[in-house]
Amino acid sequence: MRTKQILVGQEGISIIEMMITMTLVVIVLCLNTNTFGVIFKYSRQTNQAVGAQMDRAVGFEMLRIDLEQAGYGLPWSFQNTITYQEASSAGYNDAPSGEPRALVSGNGVGYKGSDYLVIKSTTVGMSDTSQRWTYITDGVVPHSWGSNDLENGDRVIVVSPQAQGGTYGKRLIMDGANFFTTFSTTSFTAGFSPPTGERYVIYGVDKDTDLRRPFNRADYYIASPSKGARTDDSDGCAPNTGILYKATLNHGDGDLSAGMPLVDCVADMQVVYGLDTDNNGAIESRVNDISSLSASDIRAQVREVRVYVLSHEGPVDPGFRYPNANVMVGESASLGRTFNLSTIGTKWQNYRWKVSTLVVRTRGLSS
Repeated sequence: MRTKQILVGQEGISIIEMMITMTLVVIVLCLNTNTFGVIFKYSRQTNQAVGAQMDRAVGFEMLRIDLEQAGYGLPWSFQNTITYQEASSAGYNDAPSGEPRALVSGNGVGYKGSDYLVIKSTTVGMSDTSQRWTYITDGVVPHSWGSNDLENGDRVIVVSPQAQGGTYGKRLIMDGANFFTTFSTTSFTAGFSPPTGERYVIYGVDKDTDLRRPFNRADYYIASPSKGARTDDSDGCAPNTGILYKATLNHGDGDLSAGMPLVDCVADMQVVYGLDTDNNGAIESRVNDISSLSASDIRAQVREVRVYVLSHEGPVDPGFRYPNANVMVGESASLGRTFNLSTIGTKWQNYRWKVSTLVVRTRGLSS
């Protein structure tokens, strides 16, 4: 017969102890939930800020390269009387027969008073052809580099490094009224081939479209997103901000391309030029308007271009307060402007605003 055992001194958990334990568990879970919420919030803000920084770095690098090579491949004179076409909107044109200016800009004429910048050279095009060049001496066979060569059918211009009288001058070679030709690796057009003892430089301009002008052109400007003006911050950018675009001028129809977005959440862009007015190699003055300068003056005087861009990093942050409503975009109020952030909207203080400065020494103006 089995004897019943009585458990002595072994007690269970009381209801009070269980309630205390459950309360502590709930408190810990709530703390973790709040912590995860804070971490997620700041992680999202950090990720968007880092993304904005990367986009800005890539966009500025494209602008820097184009500014450095402004004027590259541009003719300084024409062998014959020339007639060419540029943009449908004539504001920054040198057509129909003017010597092309490497740099042109509109001061305060762009989006909400921002500047508008135009760069002309052969290399600002978006095709591989526009990044290539070669030369031709006696005969009709251009030099081959062995890689990254111009290809048969590419549209090219031909430039003689000698102007009339034998001085250095980058004279555009023409065959009658024709100012461009198609490239051939074995039988280059006779009318664009040099006489014995001379060398011509061949610049690629476009892959397969007949040229409207003997150069490429890129316009940099701020505009609203393609979906329309921003009236709120639903896409992560402050209202009344835009996008910095690069648009190239088509040879087919003279219209600007749809534009490549470079930097988002942009409120302003200002352009300032450093001029060497006495040809001593030093910058004597800075201006924000070079509309009075000829193509020759621009080559001789413009030594530096500074671009100032006001944008913000990351989305709206109710816990952050930007300290100043007025931000200097540029050298001074006369070489740039004081931007009033309150025009952005009521939440302007909750964005991390930043003025980015791009300083570029021009290298292609005289090459």
